[in-house]
Order: sequence, then structure tokens, then C-alpha cells
Amino acid sequence: MALTAIIEAHGGPDQFKLVDLEVGEPGKGEVRIAHKAVGLNFIDVYQRTGLYPMQLPHAMGMEAAGVIEAVGEGVTHLKVGDRAAYAANPPGAYTEARVMPAAQVCPLPEGISFEEGAAMMLKGLTVEYLFHRTTPLKAGDTVLFHAAAGGVGLLACQWARSEGITLIGTAGTDDKCQLALEHGATHCINYRSGDWVAQVRELTGGAGVDVVMDAVGKDTFDGSLKSLKPLGMMISFGNASGPVPPFEIGLLGKMGSLKITRPTLFTHIADHATCQAMAQHLGEKVLSGDVKINIGQRFALKDVAAAHTALEARQTTGSTVLEI
Repeated sequence: MALTAIIEAHGGPDQFKLVDLEVGEPGKGEVRIAHKAVGLNFIDVYQRTGLYPMQLPHAMGMEAAGVIEAVGEGVTHLKVGDRAAYAANPPGAYTEARVMPAAQVCPLPEGISFEEGAAMMLKGLTVEYLFHRTTPLKAGDTVLFHAAAGGVGLLACQWARSEGITLIGTAGTDDKCQLALEHGATHCINYRSGDWVAQVRELTGGAGVDVVMDAVGKDTFDGSLKSLKPLGMMISFGNASGPVPPFEIGLLGKMGSLKITRPTLFTHIADHATCQAMAQHLGEKVLSGDVKINIGQRFALKDVAAAHTALEARQTTGSTVLEI
């Protein structure tokens, strides 16, 4: 039996219920993993509230790290006793142990702790595809990254620095801006202190940025488009402030033949080989010291509701993990 956090209805953090569930044995293409740490992400909030509906009741959580306890038929990249980590569908990571598809479970290198592994997979693989699989980026390019002091943002700041990319971050307080700068942001704008679009233009000599990476959504979308240079790319990859409302696609032409995409991590990692290659690239970045995993908050599994309350209120910095 494994203690597991589930929801039976969409809503607030009070919807979480802790239950003991039977784990069972892995079938073909599956593994059983005993978790050591679990990561929290904003997609968890979207699923809990119903923005991303799920069939209920359902266990929650998309990311964790632990030890492989059993391996099903056909699984060749993992064996019993291996350290492993994942970001994967279906949800179900908020638990002590689970049986799950093996394709997106990745070896966790020695030298990376379980907490780091749990905190880095969904956010780190997101940064990997943003910088390497969405639009061409090279040293000298300029990126505007919203929520630069969050879990994804702090990884993006470091990733950009390691590749010679100028990153202009935004955050909601001076302290969060300072944190982003310490992690590699070239500049960081407190968007509560004035016209952040004008400040982006000033920092780029009026030219605008090559790429915007925006997980905030509704509140920053219009300003993000206005921050791009002609032919620039808008990457909208989240909805922390709410979903982006419909807009007239002709505006992209009028604003300089802009490009826009709405990617998801799970499209990128659906292919087993691609997922494993992305995870290896992420592991190399962490082991080299180019990217350090910042764990700002730790909660016990039984306190998952409090963890969600803090995450949703943007009272967190860096990554948040549940300790098992």
C-alpha cells in the first residue's frame, strides 16, 4: 500500500484527500518506482482546478524521483535498483510508490540527489525544449522570460547564461529580480514598478527581443507581443494568470510578421528516444555545474494542500518538492 494524494472533485487545495492505494506489479512496458521526492508544478494547479480537466477521482502529480523496485516485460533501459526520475503522464506522482509506463522514466545520474531529480525533470525538460527544440537560438540572441524567479525561470536564467544568450527576466518583487540576476539573468524587470514593455524596448535599444518565453498567460500576453522585434517568436507555454483570450491573428502581421506557438512538454517527450536524449542533456547541464537546481520549499506529502496554496499564491521561489 502507498499513501497517495488524490482529488475527487476539481477545486481548491482543500480538495486533496490522502488515501492508501495498492501499488501492484508492473505489466509489459511498465516499472514500479518507490519515490524519494516529488516535484510540484503549475500544471498540477491547472489539473486540480479543472483548467486541464481530468477524469476523477485521480491521483495528482507529474514529476518525481526514486528507486526502481520492479521492471515489466520489454523494459530494457532500467533495472531493479536503478535511481530514476521522470516527468510524465498520467498524473499520479503524489504517492509513496506507483506502477507507471517506463518510456518516460529516465536514469538519474549519480551526483544528482533525489530531491534535485524530482525538482528538475518537468521544469528542466521544459527549458531544454524551449532553448533547443522550439525555435533556433544562438549565442548573442535576446530572450524575454516572464516569472524568471520561478522554478522554470531560474533554470532558464542559468541555461541562457551557459549558452551566451541574453535573458531579460521579469518578476513581481525586487527580491525576486535579484534572485534571477544571481542565477544568470542579464537584466530583470520588476513588472510592478512601471511600464515593463517600455523597459524591454529600452534595454534592447528599441529593437525588441528575438524570442519571448511566457508561462504567465493572460496578464502578459499583449505586452509580450509588443516586446518582440520583427519576425520574432512568441512562445506561450503556460497560463499562470489565466488562459490567453482569443485574438485576431492578423495582428501578428501588423506587428512585424511575428510568429507564435503554444507547445507542451508532453508532445516533445512522447517519443521514448527523444525523452531520454532530453533527460541526458539536462543531466549533463546539472552535472557540469552550468545549471544548479534551486529548491526553495519542502513539504511533507501530508501537507500537499499547503504546498499548493503557496504555489498558487506565487509565494514560492525556485522549485518546490514533497519529501517522501
